[in-house]
Amino acid sequence: MANEQGQQPSIGIYIKVWGLLFVLAGASYSVGYFGVQGPLRWALIIVLALMQAGLIIAVLMHLVWERLALVYLILVPPVLLVSFLAISAIDGRYTFGTRQANYIAAPLPTTAAPSEHH
Repeated sequence: MANEQGQQPSIGIYIKVWGLLFVLAGASYSVGYFGVQGPLRWALIIVLALMQAGLIIAVLMHLVWERLALVYLILVPPVLLVSFLAISAIDGRYTFGTRQANYIAAPLPTTAAPSEHH
């Protein structure tokens, strides 16, 4: 581990992180390979991508060794943004559903073809 004087972490940590990133990338690829479909597919892909991003941010960008204030400064805005997007998506889905339920136009009555009587 790195100490307070800014010493670089050992190469072993980097090798372990790169190995774990390789495993997570393989797991992400296998979601498509094994034909997982629907919401489970997207949930697995998002979770695996977030795990990869977390490893990259924490170890490769040295955020795990920074002060807590800097960690909050970097991590809180994206978390808030994703939270607000999720709230907006939920509200949008609700609005769309209520509009579909209440404002679907009734089918127009079919009229007979005009007759050829003169």
